[in-house]
Amino acid sequence: MSTANIAPAIRVGVLGFGGLGQAAAKVLAGKREMNLVAVADQKGYVYAAAGLNFKDCIASYQSQGSVGYLEPIGNLTNNSIQDLIDSAQPVDGYFLALPNLPNDFIPSVARQFIQSGWRGVLVDAIKRTSAVEQLIAMKDELQAAGITYMTGCGATPGLLTAAAALAAQSYAEIHKVEITFGVGIANWEAYRATVREDIGHMPGYTVEAARAMTDAEVEALLDKTNGVLTLENMEHADDVMLELAGIVDRDRVTVGGVVDTRNPKKPLSTNVKVTGRTFEGKISTHTFTLGDETSMAANVCGPAFGYLKAGIQLHQRGIHGIFTAAEIMPQFVK
Repeated sequence: MSTANIAPAIRVGVLGFGGLGQAAAKVLAGKREMNLVAVADQKGYVYAAAGLNFKDCIASYQSQGSVGYLEPIGNLTNNSIQDLIDSAQPVDGYFLALPNLPNDFIPSVARQFIQSGWRGVLVDAIKRTSAVEQLIAMKDELQAAGITYMTGCGATPGLLTAAAALAAQSYAEIHKVEITFGVGIANWEAYRATVREDIGHMPGYTVEAARAMTDAEVEALLDKTNGVLTLENMEHADDVMLELAGIVDRDRVTVGGVVDTRNPKKPLSTNVKVTGRTFEGKISTHTFTLGDETSMAANVCGPAFGYLKAGIQLHQRGIHGIFTAAEIMPQFVK
């Protein structure tokens, strides 16, 4: 079979190497169309033009606390993201598997890319409405910098937002969009930042307060709740994304769910319900439900890389700026 028309693999970097970043590396290992070439964590980064062995990266991180210790290609630094960008090593797109703590952290990372002169595709799985709004406000800067930024491209917002956008097509008017998620993780410490972000959505807590909590304080809270976090009426970027896409006003979008931090089984099924009026005047509801066997990591990383591929296609056409999961369809990555 001729390989003349086969495009080279997309060179991918992963920023952040906690539970989500490590899961992203595992997902990429099974993809022919993408090649993991760069990883950065809080203490260092690693780059290999031919591709990284995800097992070696995970072993280095888990045993020594950073991929920067990976011999002979690791680099230890307290400014890992900026140093990786400045190293001028070719990376086509980055997945920002970073905790948005504080709430302007990921927008600040995007600004690092803008100021560096790097051109390519960025994708995030950011959650909060206010954080996405900060990124949207950077649209002109991103466009001028030659960056194609895909925001809110995880599970929710992301996969379920896109499903809502598709389901809305049956209706003349959308009355409400209800997103309910169930997440089960066997060990909360593998997702420390994600759990803290979720705590920040709980009554009586803020993002700043959750970020400041020690592991012992998180453990004490989880002991009180038997490891279960119940989240209602969250500030979730599905609302602004669906509003910007012209589908429904944000005040008609609700997001909530249950996170079990001590059991891998989902406490409830994840779904989105779109209720509206058809052109015949009938009221109906579409429901899209994720399989219970798919993990949080699968439902976040899979769409993120699907949107990264879509972003690459836009970037190759000279289309830059910022786009959301409600505007662009992800592309399946083989």
